[in-house]
Amino acid sequence: MSGKRSIFEEVSDGTRAAAAQPGMIDRGRGGARGAIRAWLAVLFALVVAMIVVGGLTRLTDSGLSITEWRPVTGAVPPLSEANWQAEFDKYKQIDQWRLQNQWMELADFKSIYWWEWGHRQLGRVIGLVWSLGFFGFLLARKIPAGWTGRLILPGLLGGVQGAVGWWMVASGVTQGEGMTSVASYRLATHLGLAFVILGLLTWYILQLGRSERDLMQARRAKEARLFGLATGWLHLAFLQILIGALVAGLDAGRNYVDWPLMAGQVIPPDPLELSPVWRNFFENPGLVQFIHRIVGYLLLAYGVMAWLRGRRSAHAQTRFAFNAGFAALNLQVVLGIVTVLYAAPWQIAILHQLLAVGVFVLILRARFLCAYPIATSIRG
Repeated sequence: MSGKRSIFEEVSDGTRAAAAQPGMIDRGRGGARGAIRAWLAVLFALVVAMIVVGGLTRLTDSGLSITEWRPVTGAVPPLSEANWQAEFDKYKQIDQWRLQNQWMELADFKSIYWWEWGHRQLGRVIGLVWSLGFFGFLLARKIPAGWTGRLILPGLLGGVQGAVGWWMVASGVTQGEGMTSVASYRLATHLGLAFVILGLLTWYILQLGRSERDLMQARRAKEARLFGLATGWLHLAFLQILIGALVAGLDAGRNYVDWPLMAGQVIPPDPLELSPVWRNFFENPGLVQFIHRIVGYLLLAYGVMAWLRGRRSAHAQTRFAFNAGFAALNLQVVLGIVTVLYAAPWQIAILHQLLAVGVFVLILRARFLCAYPIATSIRG
């Protein structure tokens, strides 16, 4: 018969409970977060390069030099003089050559052909890099839990982007319609989708830069009001990018080269000369440039408000992110004015487009840090 036990005596059946292990959230999700982040960073750099090459293709009037869409066989450029002449003959059948470029010889055609071919080839490279990375990680079972669908999305959007690119080019490959460039609204769609893809990649890279446990804890400290303010700032910047694409598609940046007025007045002459009226908002160079300027002023005013609010964040890195976004926006406004005053030379115009990428990404980063702030200790 067992004796009496003290109420403070430890009762055990001889087995010891398993010790708690830290980091189980991250371990359970698994995956090669660092490697996937590096792969997405490569895709990010390629998309930025694609935006720059696309801008240069437009600025050099090279976008209609290839008059067919051949996703596979088009990867091989003309390899003989006969092939080059055949491509040139196809180009001679469209309105751009008939109305604008009859002065061209074969050597001139080759220079614009290589720009468009390079742009399409870079798109194929992006598709290849995405495919190799995604299916490689998938077969190796290295994709973290919940990330498979997210990583498919940029690839799907990239496929759509290829179709949108041809839809854009097809609007300028005309015979007898008097079109010498692509439709501006289709160009805006094409560039807008590129920025959507870039935004997704940026968000994923930021998420994968921190552990899942860290993100879950940071989400509890989300600055909801500041997040909403940053979201509005991002959307307004995206709208300005789309309007900028309309300006580019119409070469509207070279129509009025004075600032702050346009042809000596606030509103440019004949802002509603096209019929029906709605066409003016997409096809009237003066009105489109005027809208681009007005939205730029609104974006700057909104940026001032967002920056002042962002400076009051409790988190140092969030404050710095708003400072960086606002600084880039100010630089972009100045560069936009310089672009107008110098009639949009390609060197300044492409820098203006590249800086738009920087503004967009920096605002997106500020928004991310509002959702997942990084806590700083009192010691700093």
